[in-house]
Order: sequence, then structure tokens, then C-alpha cells
Amino acid sequence: MSSTTFKFPALSNEGGLTAYLDQIKKFPMLDAEEEYMLAKNWKATGNVKSAEKLVTSHLRLVAKIAMGYKGYGLPVSEMISEGNIGLMQAVKKFEPEKGFRLATYAMWWIKASIQEYILRSWSLVKIGTTAAQKKLFFNLKKLKNQIAPKTEGDLKHEHVKDIANRLDVSEDEVISMNRRLLGKEQSLNAPIGEDGDEWQDWVVDKDMDQELKFAQQEEIEQRKDLLSESIKILNDREKEILYSRRLADEPITLDDLSKKYKISRERIRQIENKAFEKLQKHMLNAARSKNLLPAN
Repeated sequence: MSSTTFKFPALSNEGGLTAYLDQIKKFPMLDAEEEYMLAKNWKATGNVKSAEKLVTSHLRLVAKIAMGYKGYGLPVSEMISEGNIGLMQAVKKFEPEKGFRLATYAMWWIKASIQEYILRSWSLVKIGTTAAQKKLFFNLKKLKNQIAPKTEGDLKHEHVKDIANRLDVSEDEVISMNRRLLGKEQSLNAPIGEDGDEWQDWVVDKDMDQELKFAQQEEIEQRKDLLSESIKILNDREKEILYSRRLADEPITLDDLSKKYKISRERIRQIENKAFEKLQKHMLNAARSKNLLPAN
């Protein structure tokens, strides 16, 4: 299935975004039974009409997720287009007999497509390629809201230090990334059409909010189960160091762990990174085996 199989509502540029959002709101939401039957029909017969209904009924979900990435300063229309590609891939691989709703499964594909587009675009301004830098890129705003809500401009030194410690990057990287993101911010109050509509006017969609909240909660529960299952592969020292550094509400410093285990800071960091890689690999494999993530 490709975007040429059937026609999407027009989404060519920012000027046509208002009309696109109005159009996709007209597609009906599917109840669980209808979604299941359409997915079964698509999988068994390749009926494009069934696939089309599955896709169009979730276009609002794509737009909703794309709105969450508007702070990266890229055209929302482009992020929606990328998200739509992820949605089509999700529909193509969706297995309804697994018992999950399409929205829950598709969220992984949609987010992955949008994030890949953002990373490709931001590579032009050298956001960095290490796992830690990518983690900083996608988590800085959330951490800022937690420890320094409503802060504008440069962060205070203690906040920079806290974020750098939590995400295992240098303080200079935090400062640099914060300034780049500040330069790319877009307002929810920015007009999106000649009629004066604002982003926030469209974002308020009660039905979609409930669907998204349900899918997000289901995703959180799935991740908790995967973590609980996968953490068992680590030995006691790896578990404690990983919990202390990455899972605790107040992470323990490398210095403190170094003193506790009587090994160097660098050795603690190595154990932490190795444990995280082992855990991540096991969780990804487990998620794919349960059809919660795309297969390689």
C-alpha cells in the first residue's frame, strides 16, 4: 500500500493546512468491531477500500501527534505528511487478532516517521548523532517544564547542571540545544488561515483527545510490562546502577556510585551504558515479538 493507492485530502503547504484539518475531521471514527472487521478484510483480501477507511479514520491522530512536535520549528504540514507515511506502514503490518487497537500500534510508527524527519532536517544545524544527544533533543523541553516551568531564554546554571546530569550530556550541549530550540519555537496562537483560526482552536477535539489518551495510557502500561520483564536479564549491580542513573526520580551521581562500588566514575558509566544497551535490545525484541513495534 502506498500514498498513490488512494487520495489523501490535499496537504501541499502551510496555506492549505486549515482546509486539510477541516477535511480530516469529517472522516468518522471507527468503533472496535468495525476496525477489526476492516483490518481482517484488508489483511485477507487486500481490499484497498478497507485500508483506506482504516487510514482516513486515523488522520486526526497523525495531526494530533505532529502538533506535539511543532516546537522544533519545522513545517507542520511536512510532519503530518511524514506521520501519514508511518500510519500507512502501520495499517499494512497491523494484526487485529493480537487484541490491540490500531491507534495504539500506529502511534509507534507515526512517532518514528516524524522523529526521523526531524532528525534529518535538524542534521543541517548539527544536532549531533549520539544516542545521548538525540535523547537531549527530544527530552529537553519536557525536563525544562518539570524543573524550570515558564522559563524563557537561557536556563539558570543549576538547571543546566541538573539536565546535563539526568541526560548524561555536557552542560555546553544543554545550553546549545536550548538556544537552538528557542530560536525555532512556534506559538499555539499563530494564525493558520485567513479566517483567523489559531492552532489551539483546532487542537481541542474531545473525541480525539479521549482516543489519544487511551492509546497513550495503553502504551505506558505496555512499556512498564516490557521493562519489568526485560530488567530480569541484568545482574544485581547492573540493575542498581541503571535504576540509580536512569530510572530514579532523583538520579544518583557518578561520584556517589563510584564511592559505593569502589570503582572509577568511568567504570560506573561503562556499566550503566552496557546495562542500558542490553535492556534496550531485549525490550525492542520483546516489543517486536508482541507486535508492538515494527519489525526490522
